[in-house]
Amino acid sequence: MGSSKRDKIKMTPDEVAAYLAAGFKVQVATVGREGEPHLVTMFYALLDGKIAFSTYRASQKVLNLRRDPTMTCLVEDGVEYGELRGVALYGRGRVTDDPDVRLAVGAVVGSRMAGLPVPEMGAPIDPEFAAALEPSLAKRVIVVMEPERVVSWDHRKV
Repeated sequence: MGSSKRDKIKMTPDEVAAYLAAGFKVQVATVGREGEPHLVTMFYALLDGKIAFSTYRASQKVLNLRRDPTMTCLVEDGVEYGELRGVALYGRGRVTDDPDVRLAVGAVVGSRMAGLPVPEMGAPIDPEFAAALEPSLAKRVIVVMEPERVVSWDHRKV
């Protein structure tokens, strides 16, 4: 694909932000012990505009990130070639067990997984829902994607 076509299908920063805000599934790649890609799909929330997801503290992706924080995230959709679009983020995965961050991200992702109405990030969380979430979040951490490079495409633009 020539650079002129690539330029035509590239999303603007505002389009990237809106696209990520509308999505909820991300493919996450970390670097395994032998240098191999470790690839999983996760439900995500946006934390200050950045992809964030909860995962078990002892998960392979967390072990990988603690050894090497290199991470790539891909959010994509479309079926026909002319409707393919996506955003690939290259950078670092930051692992945090900050309880406020864990509850905020956990409430959004947990609601989505449970088929409940999804709260706005940072909105007050129902105390009963928070109490019900706490046990499932106790063994979890939040991974935040800290992008250094963003690549996007939207074939609907041509």
